[in-house]
Formats: sequence, structure tokens, C-alpha cells
Amino acid sequence: MQSIHATELREKLENGESLHVIDVREEDEYEAGHIPNVPLYPLSEFPDVTEKLAKDNVYHVVCRSGGRSQRACDYLESQGFQVVNVEGGMLAWDGDVEA
Repeated sequence: MQSIHATELREKLENGESLHVIDVREEDEYEAGHIPNVPLYPLSEFPDVTEKLAKDNVYHVVCRSGGRSQRACDYLESQGFQVVNVEGGMLAWDGDVEA
């Protein structure tokens, strides 16, 4: 499984790369601050959320610190999705945040 540091993800987004990023934290964490335009798919609602994802996309998965996103990536990968874990999560995110 691939991984990318939160800083590298920010750089790619700022450079205009078209990436599919999903946030797997819980709703209260997401509402407190998230990466702009990144949808919420709480890990607690897996596997139901996988119906909303397309297998031909590569998903960059973010959480608070990288642990839940790793679990989400493990699950998604086992279901045939292409995933990239965002190391450091929102704790390491140094870009814009939307609340």
C-alpha cells in the first residue's frame, strides 16, 4: 500500500493535481476542521460507504493522525480499491482548513 505525508498531499493539491481525498474521522472531528472540498466517510460507517466510491479512482485517505486511515486503507484495499494512506493525518496538515 502506498502512503504520502500530509505535507506532500497539500503540495499536490496546491499544484492543482486532481486527487480523490476522503476523510474517515467522525462527524464532530470533521466539523471542527477539515481539508476544503474533502468529503467525510466515517470509518465507523464502513463498509456501507464503499458503495459511494468508484473502484477506478485512487483514494487518498486522511484521519486525525494516520491510524484510522491506515485501517480504512486496509479494508478498502481488501475490497479492490486503490488507496494511499495520508501519514500524519490532520495533525500534520499545514494547509487551509474549513470548519
